[in-house]
Amino acid sequence: MATYQTTYPTAIPNGYAGMVANGETSNRISRTVEDATAIGFGVPVWRGVGDHGVTLTPAAGKLMGITIANYAAPPVQATGVQVDSYPQYSTAGILTKGVIWVNAAVAVADGDQAYATAAGAITNVSSGNTILPGWFFDDTTSGAGLARLANRT
Repeated sequence: MATYQTTYPTAIPNGYAGMVANGETSNRISRTVEDATAIGFGVPVWRGVGDHGVTLTPAAGKLMGITIANYAAPPVQATGVQVDSYPQYSTAGILTKGVIWVNAAVAVADGDQAYATAAGAITNVSSGNTILPGWFFDDTTSGAGLARLANRT
């Protein structure tokens, strides 16, 4: 019989990007991915061109929410490998309210307002970035890494 796992980390990770963090009241919707490039888990998405579409391109006032991880998606046909993203024309799960794990691009503090860079990274730096209205960091980190992002409005 094959051995699947023989070593274990000393600390189990708290979560992963796109994982809904807890059972607080939340709202979830779905939209069709318009971008030719796949959209990752735990990133902000914006209203797309189509009536039911979303895109990674930041647009002030058009934030839809944060993508939810979907590990039930089928693997890529060519490779058979599951990827951590939604491909073009797939249906993305989106959290519009609640608490979700994301990859903060920089050190953040509990209560910091969240912003998106042009590349889609989540930060607490306002200069040159697009605000994520209602979304605030729920953790303090010493550098880039996993943090909870909350919208309780």
